[in-house]
Amino acid sequence: MFLTDEQQAILNGSKGETMAKVMKTLVMYGETFGADKMVPVTSEYNHLVTSFGLKMMTPVFDLMQQLIDAGAVSGQKFSVDPRPLDKNVPANFLQNIIFNVAMYAKQDSYEQQLTELGLMNEDAFTCACYLDQVGNKPKKGDVLSWAESSAVVYANSVLGARCNRNSGIMDIMGSIAGFVPHFGLLTDEGRKASWIVKVETTKKPEAQLLGSAIGMKVMEDVPYITGMEKWLGTELNEDNCAYLKDFGAATASNGAVGLYHIAGLTPEAQELGEKLILENAQVYVIDDAELQRVQDNYPVIWKNPDAKPKLCFVGCPHMSLQQLINWTEAVEEGLKASGNKKVLIPTVFTTAPAVKKAFEQTEYAERLKATGVILSYICPLMYMNNPLAGKMPVITCSNKLRTYTTARYYTEAQILEKITKGGN
Repeated sequence: MFLTDEQQAILNGSKGETMAKVMKTLVMYGETFGADKMVPVTSEYNHLVTSFGLKMMTPVFDLMQQLIDAGAVSGQKFSVDPRPLDKNVPANFLQNIIFNVAMYAKQDSYEQQLTELGLMNEDAFTCACYLDQVGNKPKKGDVLSWAESSAVVYANSVLGARCNRNSGIMDIMGSIAGFVPHFGLLTDEGRKASWIVKVETTKKPEAQLLGSAIGMKVMEDVPYITGMEKWLGTELNEDNCAYLKDFGAATASNGAVGLYHIAGLTPEAQELGEKLILENAQVYVIDDAELQRVQDNYPVIWKNPDAKPKLCFVGCPHMSLQQLINWTEAVEEGLKASGNKKVLIPTVFTTAPAVKKAFEQTEYAERLKATGVILSYICPLMYMNNPLAGKMPVITCSNKLRTYTTARYYTEAQILEKITKGGN
């Protein structure tokens, strides 16, 4: 790998032993994936994936402290994934003991470390850092050092930034050094599509279900998706961005997609069109039957498949402001139609703290509260990692949450019916 004089000097110890180790880590990472050089990180802010003070993460806490003590802090301010705890989210006595004593006992001290390393502000805890209210939206062409899979795929695909699917800790290393290895999705060739996905459904596909189907088929490859213009048009408006947020999260978690192109819609597809497609690209056709096949084949891993749901999560990744408004209206209408006053299953909507504050300034906040829905900034995945919570029959319309936990997936329409009308 070619290194500039500046980069080689850091590797040789010009900025101290700790910075030399940071650079060596990045060089070894790049060499593993055939990087030809290091390139500057150009985004204004970074985003870190490790947000939780899990007791078993002692090596991470020790590493962070070494960086702090050496003054090797991030050259960028950063946001970080959601907090794992919120006292407003339903949990029984034993679950709370596990959350606060056995699992996330280091949360406060770890958040102090994050602050010392360069956390943007106390509200910068969200997996959807690119939402307007959060303030960490990269520009087209920005080079990033991110690791959160749903944020990486959104930044690459919807914003046209450039970032590999890095692992946790590598994200902070790139930010501290100011450089990342040049390979994969940072290169023009690495951003070309080896799959053509033809969407031939008779109605607008469920974002999380379509993303799941594509992710499981193409895995880590780049898909070029056609047939969506009738459902999404050619403008990246607020509704489409929310759709692509959820769609992309499913491609990244049900597979390992770091970038997708949608014909006529996403920035590079608008600019380059079918020039993005590699020769001999494979073809995957998705129709109504294929989406139904995918959903029908999700495993149900509840101890009792017929159990009555005890909790519902909506918002993984975190919901946008418009999604919160839309869902509030939908829940109100569902309850009115069923003759119920409040949701029949304990339901938690999750969003970024900054979005939550903005929503609470609208008339919809009291309206949502009146339905019995809880609004939280929590990470549902971290909640479900509690072994006692994992044993509960939890439902969700998030394919990311379904993939990583015992939560059971239903479409948004199915979730709405269950929480407003009841039933299994």
